[in-house]
Amino acid sequence: MTQRSEINSDGAEPRGGPVIDAGAELDPVHPVPTPVRHRPGGLSADEVAERIARGEVNDVPVRSSRSAVDIVRGNVFTRFNAIIGVLWVIMFLVAPFQDTLFGFVILANTGIGIVQELRAKKTLDGLAVIGEAKPTVRRDGVAGEVSTSEIVLGDLIELGPGDKVVVDGEVAEADGLEVDESLLTGEADPVLKRRGDRMMSGSFVVAGGGAFTATKVGREAYAAQLAEEASRFTLVHSELRSGISTILKYVTWMMVPTALGLIVSQLVAKGDNVKDSVARTVGGIVPMIPEGLVLLTSVAFAIGVIRLGRKQCLVQELPAIEGLARVDVVCLDKTGTLTEGGMDVAELRMLDGRDEDRVRTVLRALGESDPRPNASLQAIIEACPDRQEWHCTESLPFSSARKYSGATFAEGSGRSSTWLLGAPDVLLPPGAPVLREVDGLNRQGLRVLLLARAAGALDGPDATAGARPTALVVLQQRLRPDAADTLRYFEEQDVAAKVISGDNAVSVSAVAGKLGLPGAATAVDARTLPAEREAMAAELAANAVFGRVTPQQKRDMVGALQSRGHTVAMTGDGVNDVLALKDADIGVSMGSGSEATKAVAQIVLLNNSFATLPSVVAEGRRVIGNITRVATLFLTKTVYSVLLAVLVVCSQVEYPFLPRHLTLLSTLTIGVPAFFLALAPNKERARPHFVRRVMRYAIPAGIVAAGATFTTYLLARHHYSGPGSLAAETSAATLTLFLVALWVLAIVARPYTWWRVCLVAAMGLGFLIVLAVPWLQDFFALRLVGTTMPWAAVAIAATAAAVLEFAWRWVDRRFPA
Repeated sequence: MTQRSEINSDGAEPRGGPVIDAGAELDPVHPVPTPVRHRPGGLSADEVAERIARGEVNDVPVRSSRSAVDIVRGNVFTRFNAIIGVLWVIMFLVAPFQDTLFGFVILANTGIGIVQELRAKKTLDGLAVIGEAKPTVRRDGVAGEVSTSEIVLGDLIELGPGDKVVVDGEVAEADGLEVDESLLTGEADPVLKRRGDRMMSGSFVVAGGGAFTATKVGREAYAAQLAEEASRFTLVHSELRSGISTILKYVTWMMVPTALGLIVSQLVAKGDNVKDSVARTVGGIVPMIPEGLVLLTSVAFAIGVIRLGRKQCLVQELPAIEGLARVDVVCLDKTGTLTEGGMDVAELRMLDGRDEDRVRTVLRALGESDPRPNASLQAIIEACPDRQEWHCTESLPFSSARKYSGATFAEGSGRSSTWLLGAPDVLLPPGAPVLREVDGLNRQGLRVLLLARAAGALDGPDATAGARPTALVVLQQRLRPDAADTLRYFEEQDVAAKVISGDNAVSVSAVAGKLGLPGAATAVDARTLPAEREAMAAELAANAVFGRVTPQQKRDMVGALQSRGHTVAMTGDGVNDVLALKDADIGVSMGSGSEATKAVAQIVLLNNSFATLPSVVAEGRRVIGNITRVATLFLTKTVYSVLLAVLVVCSQVEYPFLPRHLTLLSTLTIGVPAFFLALAPNKERARPHFVRRVMRYAIPAGIVAAGATFTTYLLARHHYSGPGSLAAETSAATLTLFLVALWVLAIVARPYTWWRVCLVAAMGLGFLIVLAVPWLQDFFALRLVGTTMPWAAVAIAATAAAVLEFAWRWVDRRFPA
């Protein structure tokens, strides 16, 4: 499609008036726009001030993070905080200070969560400002960048390839302006826009340029609400978070009837001492709640955001950290990802004895015919000095779909000529002699463009038919210095890398080969790929390098990989990558990429460094792997707490523990070690089925811990007698429970490093100090009486540890993750 200039010198509307798509469906959100008088110079400063005063400004609050109020509310007002808060108040009324310690732990946990999320918010908000799209607006005849929120009604906004349409409007100037509205309508084909056509916010420019007048701003603009939601920092829509929510739901169901039974049984068992009965009832209920699990998940994610922020990586959707950790295939666009954006003209090769001066003149004119030249054209402009003035009468902007651009010129001599510049294998028929020479250059990793003189008109049905090759433009691409190391990292981490590029397949193969990509020697021309999804997936599985890929094919290739169960990440920086970025499980855009790619990507590498990706992958693996570890600790506690309560109810005996005992145990075997384990390095690739993997360990561990503890308690009830017997029984049961819980921690901490061993040992030492120091014995009501029962408690714990080792090995074989 071509576009002649439709901008009259006086700004008058061309004959025919505004053009509205005949097949377009009208709706209340998008009525036919009211014609707007085109003002080439845009609004004046006074007019802008008037509109701001009237509130006609694009004030949609696009946030990169939750507000401070939302963060505080989300951490404080939780279901379990409410339960613990009520129990805490009750304990203040009926029990000593020691039995209220669990409430102070919750306060500390909540405070840590709030502080870490606020730190993450500060980091995200700062990065969002850096990465914010700044549209070019013409005011008082001068074009300048402004913030999206500063656009006012009636502003004249300039557009170029890759620019996102940020408000609704009406086309005022069009020069081959092609807009992709697929993110809004689902229609993949670009739409040619002419003066008077409507522009929809959320669409983006794929070719050509122009300007449009803003007719709807703020919340009235189409897709404004969607854009706000898509840009917002969120903790939802991740397997990890939804898995934890599922676990908490089941915990609540188990906790309510168990707690009611425990309350009744304790009132019956100790009817003469209501306060002690209430204290032991609360002691049974509190440990059922895995309150720190949600906190540590939030903290781990928040710290991940902060760490990545320091590396100039903007995480637009928090679960993207988790998602990239699950990725097993990463699709890479060559230009801008493996290579740097800029290029250099290495050589001009004349064909059939063409005049070099004339060729350079044509190339310079082609470069200047595009007001927004891409990297290839920019290199040509710099290499070809301005020789003479040619007037462009018609232009065909470059499009990733057609792989070439063109223009018709009125030459200084009065003659007219039409030229095409693009991929040689697209402009020439198969088997053309020139293609052999091009193939040799491509094998060296060089990019080659063909300059050809068109035989017909640009707007003809086949502009390339009969094109006469004139010269080859050989471009030298700049490899990213960190690309080879990054590809090597993905190989080591069992992540398959697929290079998907619109360039010649042989050239792409050469570049990938220089970077050491496995399978780079064999390149596939995407024009030969089958359209059927399963057949395409088979080709993708067998090969690693693909050239001449169209934007729609990139999208289809992502879908084909996903159809085989792969979790796919897509990186890119150009408009040809937008559809694939949107459909991929994780979209990664370069900071220098187009506004459209940054808008649909979950992760933006603001420093344009491909080498940042391993950090994102590692951060996600750290979060998921470590949360899986600590979730096992928390849920083991929940399981043994529920089972102990059930056993107590069925046996009609006093609950063995006060809140202070379980606060001590939780702190030493879960709280403190979980905090360190949650933030430790972890390179294990994330695996699915979070709930199943956690519960298959937590359930047997909880059963063993509850059984061993209750056995010790029953033996102690038969061994001790007299007024202080309950305290002695509790101490023996506490010793067994601590040792079993410590062994669970020792298993979860594997594989051992020096600091993990020290962590487990320090927790054991902490408990010994409590047993050895008299005032701590009194504070926690722990005093081992005699030697028979304490050693029996140790023996039972040792037996339970052996059973645990056997049970977890059996679970690994019987229920593999």
